[in-house]
Amino acid sequence: MNISFKRITPQQTNSVLKLFKETAEKIHQKNINHWQYWKNPPIEKINWVKEGIQNEEFFFIENGDENMGMVRIMTKDTLYWGEQEVPAKYIHSLVIREKYNGKGLGAKIIQQISDQAKKENYNYIRLDADSNNSKLCSYYENLGFKNVGTKKVALSTNTLYEKKIR
Repeated sequence: MNISFKRITPQQTNSVLKLFKETAEKIHQKNINHWQYWKNPPIEKINWVKEGIQNEEFFFIENGDENMGMVRIMTKDTLYWGEQEVPAKYIHSLVIREKYNGKGLGAKIIQQISDQAKKENYNYIRLDADSNNSKLCSYYENLGFKNVGTKKVALSTNTLYEKKIR
């Protein structure tokens, strides 16, 4: 499987919001109370998406012409991490479509982002997960991420993870 990242344009904002909604519904079916605000997102979340698209941080994850999901890749994340002395790449909103779940795609995407970050001389990749989603937290820990704290934001409390890449 050949994974590529295609930058999301402002005209595709509704596709991003739809993918978040589909994911929230999928998560709800698994009895996990995570991302449920994406079913009817508040204006600050819509603006967060628009800002990320405007900053060229959102990407569709593709295999040929097939959309497998999306991810937001940032070089700063002051909302969750504050100002940091050591630069890092930040991964947000990694969404894998249902039909690709359980195939190792998430780990492959994170590795590809990590490899690119290393080429760009970053020392860490960082991400967060809703602290109530123990399965997701375990997943990141199994990929070698270290729990380095928590951050409470308006709609959730998140566990902060980082992984040294160089």
